[in-house]
Amino acid sequence: MGPLHPLKNKQVGGLASLEVGMSEKISLRRVMVVLLVAGALGLGGCASKRPKTETAAEGSAANAGAEGSGANNPNASTAGPDDEAAGPQAGLLVKRIVYFDFDSSEIKGEGTEVVAAHAKYLAGHANTRVRLEGHTDERGSREYNIGLGDRRAQAVRRSLLLQGAADAQISTVSYGEERPADPGHDETAWAKNRRVEIVYLAAPVAKP
Repeated sequence: MGPLHPLKNKQVGGLASLEVGMSEKISLRRVMVVLLVAGALGLGGCASKRPKTETAAEGSAANAGAEGSGANNPNASTAGPDDEAAGPQAGLLVKRIVYFDFDSSEIKGEGTEVVAAHAKYLAGHANTRVRLEGHTDERGSREYNIGLGDRRAQAVRRSLLLQGAADAQISTVSYGEERPADPGHDETAWAKNRRVEIVYLAAPVAKP
């Protein structure tokens, strides 16, 4: 067989080049399609994850707000038996301290009027509770002062009961010299420390 005509050689070469070019274009298109699909899937994945994160953040913020407002706080609506309250604020009821002479548990002077005012209030508010805290100055032994503080608290308690308060409304405690109102070491400080404090409590009288 003789050699191919030059024109035929050109045609054959042209066809080969065309096929190669078409193959490269097809391959490039496939690559582009794959990249587009991958990109779309990636964006879809990010879009689907983002709301979850935002939802979680919103949920955390909502829970924090609820806890701050007391919605999930078990102590928000209930008071412990020793939690303090503001109590009445009118007239002599603003005064909550009864002072005593040295080594004495006798209620004198303005103290009698203060106790009478609180007794009248307690008698008219049967669910209200108070704690009587007895204190002394620093002179004397610790044991003696605990006893003296208790005698002072009991003196106020008896006076309240005699004037209409109920036993269930009153509790007492003695701190002796442990909680001075004035840390000084002279008569001025001691006079402030010989006292009974009337503390109103938040929790009402327990039902029998």
